[in-house]
Amino acid sequence: MAQDDVKSHLDKGLYGTPLVNPEEQHKYLGTFRERCYLSMTVAEMSDPKNKENFLKELNKHTDVSIRLNGALPLSIQNQYIQLATKNNVRFTVINDFVSAEPDSFGLLLTAKEAVNEPVIDVEKKYPEEEAKKDEEKPKKKSFWDRLF
Repeated sequence: MAQDDVKSHLDKGLYGTPLVNPEEQHKYLGTFRERCYLSMTVAEMSDPKNKENFLKELNKHTDVSIRLNGALPLSIQNQYIQLATKNNVRFTVINDFVSAEPDSFGLLLTAKEAVNEPVIDVEKKYPEEEAKKDEEKPKKKSFWDRLF
């Protein structure tokens, strides 16, 4: 028994503490999916509408932190770092297991504990207003409706 404890202690020293669900933690910039309020991919971060939606979500929640992908271009990183400091929100730039591919996560708005948001993608959570405007347009009356 004592030998197993020594081996586990040495393994922790050599390789670090083992992660719970490491694939999920690598995908979500070192945290779990259940702790996320909002996510933005690298491609979505350059859209100004998504930045406004990010600010809306940031104002909804207190005691949140921002996780930024370290492989992002510095111009985009600096924009979101300035927003975080302006709103007094903690941020962390993650450099382990990240990539600058357009489909990988560029930003996550997270909590310390599980919040279980059903939708975290910024474009699904805040659909474009143009789609709403198209639905609100009145339909043209048909020929028969105008006659009667």
